[in-house]
Amino acid sequence: FYALAYRFYGRFLGKKVMNLDDRRETPAHRLQDDTNYYPANKYILFGHHFAAIAGAGPLLGPVLAAQFGFLPGFLWIVIGAVLAGAVQDFVILVGSLRRNGRSLPEIARAEIGWVTGTATAVAVLFIVIVALAGLGLAVVNALFQNPWGTFTIAMTIPIALLMGVYHQIIRPGCVSEMSIMGIVLLLLAIVIGKIVAHSEIAVWFTYERSTLVYLLAGYGFLASVLPAWILLVPRDYLSTFMKLGVVALLAIGILILAPDIQMPRFTKFIHGGGPIISGPLFPFLFITIACGAISGFHGLVSSGTTSKQVTNFQDARLIGYGSMLGEGTLALISTLCAVSG
Repeated sequence: FYALAYRFYGRFLGKKVMNLDDRRETPAHRLQDDTNYYPANKYILFGHHFAAIAGAGPLLGPVLAAQFGFLPGFLWIVIGAVLAGAVQDFVILVGSLRRNGRSLPEIARAEIGWVTGTATAVAVLFIVIVALAGLGLAVVNALFQNPWGTFTIAMTIPIALLMGVYHQIIRPGCVSEMSIMGIVLLLLAIVIGKIVAHSEIAVWFTYERSTLVYLLAGYGFLASVLPAWILLVPRDYLSTFMKLGVVALLAIGILILAPDIQMPRFTKFIHGGGPIISGPLFPFLFITIACGAISGFHGLVSSGTTSKQVTNFQDARLIGYGSMLGEGTLALISTLCAVSG
């Protein structure tokens, strides 16, 4: 269904609605500064965008929403991603491309007025705080007293720096070489991480929650002030291999094992009173499953960093529409794992 949607509906949107035309120059070329604005390879940029939008949300939301039963969440992810989430990401990406890569508050201020622009900026700030708090909590809890995970995550930073320098300076345009190097080093970091976790130096990577919060904030600062090509984009691209690899392995496992779905299509909790979400199916299903179907946070990524690096207008369909379908696939895998357990 996703493949057909990308081929036909995504193509229709790009051709008839967005009127994508590669003869128009993108902001990455017109405003190139090699810091925020620069033309990136479309596959690398796809990896950056996918990793930026596919955080803990598409993993946690579908699992929590399983209390309503199997069918509501499954249908919302399948239909919502195609008709809502991917369309939103695609439209906002193209809209930002046509407005010099501006972010949503800047577009609102220029197109409507300073009052609306200010209100949008406040809303965006609120969304970012809530999103980072939720995602940050998931990451901190995963890395708390976990030297294996902390070591592996920490190693992705120097690996990403090496990938960025290699692709941009040493061997410009050699995406395959950079990708192979990154994947091999990432797999080594995972294997060595297990050894580190059972060695004397495990204490170097064993942290309390408060320390992890400061470390994550420090990384966020570095990623935002350094040129995007040196850390932010290559690290997101690197993590995409891990995420898509896990999705592929889980999908293969589901196909081979063919587990019986244990959850009913609907449970009595569609009327409220559930163990996790006390409210009824409507509207709480659509609040619980945001990422994976539609999320306003994605619009901030589309207009914040991605639109400043798109090489050609036609690439926007793969990056904007295609990456959201990838996240929908991740959410569907989470749903199937949850309801078959």
